[in-house]
Amino acid sequence: MQQCQLLGLCRSSFYYRPLPVSAADLALMRRLDELHLNYPFLGARRLARMLQREGFAVGREHVGTLMHRMGIEAIYRKRRTSVPAKGHTVYPYLLSNVAIERPNQAWAADITYVPLAKGFAYLVAILDLYSRKVLAFRVSNAMSSEFCVEALEEALGRYGTPEIFNTDQGSQFTDDDFTTPLKAKGVRISMDGKGRWIDNVFVERLWRSVKYEDIYLHAYATLREVTAALTRYFSFYNERRVHQSLDYRTPDEVYFGTGALKKAA
Repeated sequence: MQQCQLLGLCRSSFYYRPLPVSAADLALMRRLDELHLNYPFLGARRLARMLQREGFAVGREHVGTLMHRMGIEAIYRKRRTSVPAKGHTVYPYLLSNVAIERPNQAWAADITYVPLAKGFAYLVAILDLYSRKVLAFRVSNAMSSEFCVEALEEALGRYGTPEIFNTDQGSQFTDDDFTTPLKAKGVRISMDGKGRWIDNVFVERLWRSVKYEDIYLHAYATLREVTAALTRYFSFYNERRVHQSLDYRTPDEVYFGTGALKKAA
């Protein structure tokens, strides 16, 4: 971000070009992503065995390396989930036994891997936990804090201030650039504790929906293409896609159920 500021470039239009990944590894990563969505409790050892049964020549260590690159890991009770960067503050978990009863009571953010035709990217989304509404998103080819901060600033600017903001302990979310705007607005910052794999379950459901209903159906080639596609998809998701858990209402209908929120937006 600082380099872009010094050069007078817009950060949202400037992307790091990663080292190329082999076609074989890209195919593995795509299949790993699908298997992880369907069986999130499987670790590298069992995933490697499943891939071998499907004809992939791959070992456990290589699967583990690819999972680390993709930012995914098995979901089970363990000592800790995401690793914060050295010197970053980790905040306590605040949602234990808390009933989410209204919009803007609690927001959550998470990052997921997105396969492209000849590469991959990362998607961050900010979700209102009560309504399941996607408040903002960004796509990047680097798992850094910058694109997370951009999504956060958009959500705060468009929809106001949540009471609680929950994330995992990933370095993108423990970075001061991400937490400072929240603290400035008096938001209570919450981070998943050790073994709290279920905390972001609603965001995980969002990832499953967006991938099976859009990403996997197309071979988007560039960040520009996938960003445009996700803009269309999240518009559909918020405005037209009914949710069984919401009594077959849309996220927008639930979120804007109060006149004050609708007027503010």
